[in-house]
Amino acid sequence: MISKRRRLDSEDKENLTEDASKTMPLSKLAKKSHNSHEVEENGSVFVKLLKASGLTLKTGQNQNQLGVDQVIFQRKLFQALRKHPAYPKVIEEFVNGLESYTEDSESLRNCLLSCERLQDEEASMGTFYSKSLIKLLLGIDILQPAIIKMLFEKVPQFLFESENRDGINMARLIINQLKWLDRIVDGKDLTAQMMQLISVAPVNLQHDFITSLPEILGDSQHANVGKELSELLVQNTSLTVPILDVFSSLRLDPNFLSKIRQLVMGKLSSVRLEDFPVIVKFLLHSVTDTTSLEVIAELRENLNVQQFILPSRVQASQSKLKSKGLASSSGNQENSDKDCIVLVFDVIKSAIRYEKTISEAWFKAIERIESAAEHKALDVAMLLIIYSTSTQTKKGVEKLLRNKIQSDCIQEQLLDSAFSTHYLVLKDICPSILLLAQTLFHSQDQRIIVFGSLLYKYAFKFFDTYCQQEVVGALVTHVCSGTEAEVDTALDVLLELIVLNASAMRLNAAFVKGTLDYLENMSPQQIRKIFCILSTLAFSQQPGTSNHIQDDMHLVIRKQLSSTVFKYKLIGIIGAVTMAGIMAEDRSVPSNSTQRSANVSSEQRTQVTSLLQLVHSCTEHSPWASSLYYDEFANLIQERKLAPKTLEWVGQTIFNDFQDAFVVDFCAAPEGDFPFPVKALYGLEEYSTQDGIVINLLPLFYQECAKDASRATSQESSQRSMSSLCLASHFRLLRLCVARQHDGNLDEIDGLLDCPLFLPDLEPGEKLESMSAKDRSLMCSLTFLTLNWFREVVNAFCQQTSPEMKGKVLSRLKDLVELQGILEKYLAVIPDYVPPFASVDLDTLDMMPRSSSAVAAKNRNKGKTGGKKQKADSSKASCSDTLLTEDTSECDMAPSGRSHVDKESTGKEGKTFVSLQNYRAFFRELDIEVFSILHSGLVTKFILDTEMHTEATEVVQLGPAELLFLLEDLSQKLENMLTAPFAKRICCFKNKGRQNIGFSHLHQRSVQDIVHCVVQLLTPMCNHLENIHNFFQCLGAEHLSADDKARATAQEQHTMACCYQKLLQVLHALFAWKGFTHQSNHRLLHSALEVLSSRLKQTEQEQPLEELVSQSFNYLQNFHHSVPSFQCGLYLLRLLMALLEKSAVPNQKKEKLASLAKQLLCRAWPHGEKEKNPTFNDHLHDVLCIYLEHTDNVLKAIEEITGVGVPELVSAPKDTASSTFPTLTRHTFVIFFRVMMAELEKTVKGLQAGTAADSQQVHEEKLLYWNMAVRDFSILLNLMKYGRRFVEAFLKQCMPLLDFSFRKHREDVLSLLQTLQLNTRLLHHLCGHSKIRQDTRLTKHVPLLKKSLELLVCRVKAMLVLNNCREAFWLGTLKNRDLQGEEIISQDPSSSESNAEDSEDGMTSHVSRNRATEDGEDEASDEQKDQDSDESDDSSS
Repeated sequence: MISKRRRLDSEDKENLTEDASKTMPLSKLAKKSHNSHEVEENGSVFVKLLKASGLTLKTGQNQNQLGVDQVIFQRKLFQALRKHPAYPKVIEEFVNGLESYTEDSESLRNCLLSCERLQDEEASMGTFYSKSLIKLLLGIDILQPAIIKMLFEKVPQFLFESENRDGINMARLIINQLKWLDRIVDGKDLTAQMMQLISVAPVNLQHDFITSLPEILGDSQHANVGKELSELLVQNTSLTVPILDVFSSLRLDPNFLSKIRQLVMGKLSSVRLEDFPVIVKFLLHSVTDTTSLEVIAELRENLNVQQFILPSRVQASQSKLKSKGLASSSGNQENSDKDCIVLVFDVIKSAIRYEKTISEAWFKAIERIESAAEHKALDVAMLLIIYSTSTQTKKGVEKLLRNKIQSDCIQEQLLDSAFSTHYLVLKDICPSILLLAQTLFHSQDQRIIVFGSLLYKYAFKFFDTYCQQEVVGALVTHVCSGTEAEVDTALDVLLELIVLNASAMRLNAAFVKGTLDYLENMSPQQIRKIFCILSTLAFSQQPGTSNHIQDDMHLVIRKQLSSTVFKYKLIGIIGAVTMAGIMAEDRSVPSNSTQRSANVSSEQRTQVTSLLQLVHSCTEHSPWASSLYYDEFANLIQERKLAPKTLEWVGQTIFNDFQDAFVVDFCAAPEGDFPFPVKALYGLEEYSTQDGIVINLLPLFYQECAKDASRATSQESSQRSMSSLCLASHFRLLRLCVARQHDGNLDEIDGLLDCPLFLPDLEPGEKLESMSAKDRSLMCSLTFLTLNWFREVVNAFCQQTSPEMKGKVLSRLKDLVELQGILEKYLAVIPDYVPPFASVDLDTLDMMPRSSSAVAAKNRNKGKTGGKKQKADSSKASCSDTLLTEDTSECDMAPSGRSHVDKESTGKEGKTFVSLQNYRAFFRELDIEVFSILHSGLVTKFILDTEMHTEATEVVQLGPAELLFLLEDLSQKLENMLTAPFAKRICCFKNKGRQNIGFSHLHQRSVQDIVHCVVQLLTPMCNHLENIHNFFQCLGAEHLSADDKARATAQEQHTMACCYQKLLQVLHALFAWKGFTHQSNHRLLHSALEVLSSRLKQTEQEQPLEELVSQSFNYLQNFHHSVPSFQCGLYLLRLLMALLEKSAVPNQKKEKLASLAKQLLCRAWPHGEKEKNPTFNDHLHDVLCIYLEHTDNVLKAIEEITGVGVPELVSAPKDTASSTFPTLTRHTFVIFFRVMMAELEKTVKGLQAGTAADSQQVHEEKLLYWNMAVRDFSILLNLMKYGRRFVEAFLKQCMPLLDFSFRKHREDVLSLLQTLQLNTRLLHHLCGHSKIRQDTRLTKHVPLLKKSLELLVCRVKAMLVLNNCREAFWLGTLKNRDLQGEEIISQDPSSSESNAEDSEDGMTSHVSRNRATEDGEDEASDEQKDQDSDESDDSSS
């Protein structure tokens, strides 16, 4: 305390400095001339003693002069008073003299200001500054009480006076004399007077007086002061800040601080923003290790910065409409608020950095929040702040963020709110935020990668120019990283940033331009994004800017287009088309700059035209390059709206080129020597010889094959010709141009829908076996080309509204299904056939040849002498543009998700059944709009109904085969888009995932767009599902005659069953989509559920989500009666489970789900679907898991199967099944056993251990439950892996229960342990059996199992000791035996492993020890009441 008193008070020092500047202008030599201003003694003891001690009083504004050191003065004055004859009365006279002297305000002022020192500095023994007279007198103990009393009597007269002209406030100056005294004589009295003074002082002085208390009072008075201030805090909330500031400097009791903290926390929501920093500082500094989590949790709940920021922004926006003066005032207030917020978080950051307890408490407070609704923007900001404070906290914050993101607790809206509210604080930790985003980008989970991208996005949006530059640099680094997920996400973020702030992105365009050096390692989709970003930056609205980027892009594109290497030319084509689309994009033009913009548009149109002509000239001699160009251009037209004049020029050019290349008159007979008769096939109308058009397919294709010899020496031909391989891609470009020009109307090209093609008769019939290999390949290639033509035709005209058009589209769909059947016949006899390519997209990039001529030469060199011509001519793909044969082998593997009926197999007669799924890369992709055909109805009974608004007289049908064709494609699309696996790190995109082959157009659309389209199809899909349901119900009706049943052929039933399955797969893929959890997609989910619920009852008013889920579940569960296959039943269960995930109370429907699963298990399925079928076994495993996971009593369900189904199976003939559970056969028994054992182990682990505090009823219920579990275990016991797990669960969960239940339920406990003892003995035999058989699959579990059995023995003994029955336990050696009970004699008895068996007496504590078994072995025994029998392990023999 003494050291504290010797410190210089800051305010006192400041006052001394001000006074010195005004009253000490003279030198030391001049000070002697001031004697005339001395105060006369006039017999005053006060003046006389001061002068004798070395201090001279001055009049006026002159400083009192101190001639000796301050300490010497105090000692002299003290001695003078003590030695004075009138002591102690002289003290009173001295103080009265001081009072009389200080009645004059100028004299009082002089006494309160520092004295002037006259002695040399070197002679000073004290401090280098001078104290005031009052301060010196207060340092004398015998004078201090009286002078303090005098000062407090003086203060009130100055409380309400304003400051003097020299800026001195007398009241403050008086109180400053009391600071940092070396000793306080009467601290209690001083405290009382200070608090009394504070209570009557004005507010401005109250703040100063309160904050001065720690500097005035001693430590012994801190508790009293704290109590007084707490009462004042309750009475006057305006003094909260100074009082809390004082509390931080006082030594107070922790319990008292806890009460103050609670009081302050309750007022936190109503305090002013400028008070927040001090309040938060007090709260954080007053926490302890035990209270930190509680305090931080409360602070997190009450600290709401948004309530101050958002109103200020509204006020600022409103002030803009007022005068400039008001706007300026509002702006100052907003800046002040921002400064306060920064101060608050500076306090928090300081506490987190230097107090590990506070950092951990913040972390735990956020970690224990489970629901997304409870999370606040402050949580995200605090995690980012904690992440930036120390390297030790980074891993923990990253892990917590990952968990929160994966559980959807932290979503985009919350992150946006965090940045918009706390951007002033977060911008200071921008490097840490970017480091966190970079770390999250390396995750395997796509949701975490997206969160990292949002960090980049909002950092760019809210931070300054420097941070924006760092963000762009980091994103460019990700783009060049070579990791697929990183590159895709980083490019998407860059595209968003251009939309967000294009001007800021232009400043950083030089960074983005560097990605041009890494195009070689990117996929086509990524190349498109790169050129889209650069083109948008280069061809901005501001003329004359970013010209260097334009030049660089033109150089790169021209260089790549002129290359003969496939990959580089692909880059050039994609880049040129993308850049042309940006340049020619139709933009709205302001009216005041019409002429200028028109000139610019004319110049850019010229550039676009020349660029497209360059691309066309560089690709016209290569079919694959032309096809890629047409597809890229088609995608561009579909995505962007081009300027009308540019679109008109493009449309006319494409129309003329297509007509000249592929269309001929019907009357023009094809010329040439063809191996097959040429006919005009697949026409939908009867043409006369004078009119009509035909697609000239066969003559073109055959002509190209005939030119193969000349192309072998030179790939590029000087003669311009259009390849038949470009027919489908060229038509796609043509129809999109026409649709864009005429708002979707295709009347201009509707003749191509029904026109025939020049083809041979593709149906092989009986001629297939006699055909040569060349002819087979030729016919197969023509079939592929025809299929792809029809697929594009269906894509083009599927949305036309004319009834006649719709009928023709359905006819083309039937042609597609027919051609697929023909194609399968050809492919079955041509195992090495390589089809012509259909499209060149991102998935076929690595499969394409590097040089067409090189591949053609390679194929010829490989061919044999007699067959190389046939090989070259048989397939157009081998002429110049086929995919490599070795690459197609990778596509032959069927995806794991396909049904077993789709896979290739060999029949009993040796015929090969081909799956066209393996050739998906060689088919043109169906657009998502094609599935609008599903509205057309089902099966032969229905024609196009009123829903299609048709008036056609011709009967048009959508048969089962066509429905299955559409559903299979839709199911594959949804599986690819909605159930995509987590992002995988693939270096340099080599061996890119084949799952995306054939979905390039699909991936250019957003997932939300796809889901929206499928939701629109729910109504027709429900119609089809109900019709198929009725079909199978009628088929199974007992009253149906045999003739009626015979009409439904096996093939028709199989097709309908496949349609049933695909419909359920589509619905499951839709409702299992994880994107429904996001807030932005809730409307989509609501719409989908409304469609399903409306099938039961129509409601006009909007229903809550829970009701919709319940009604949808009830609707779908009605279909379980008619499921035609076990696999359909499984998909129905999965669909219902996906619906239950959307429910807030899924337990209400769980039992119904279990009942449906049990009905599938108890139903007899067709023979052949379950016999040794691995796919069926997998499905059975899933259904059984669903049943046991959703039933309300797992143990009862297992006991039913083991107690009823298994005995029926054992007593049944060899090839039959259980009558109760027909799916339980000798082949599927292992599946049943494995699932039941795993569920049993999981169930007993979930049982809570018993405690002594539990009621008697709880003990009984748990005992019954464990009895049932042990019974099930005894039936199922076979595998040691599950046996050990059960024993471990028994030790942890059941033994504590037995400890407390043994005395009251001895019989039940004995019975339970006896049953378990038999099981553990069998486990011991299993260990011996595994060693004899040397089965490594079993022996690896032996050590852990033996350990668990030994622990069980020790645990049972401990239970007996606890219940005072230790004598009931005895131990013996158990011999090693095999499963048949025979002793294993090959082992040395001395080395045989001992197994302690548990034993105890049922009623009494004594056990008969004269027990001997037939083998002479001892073992642990359980004695029962009135029974003394053998328990040897071979007693049953």
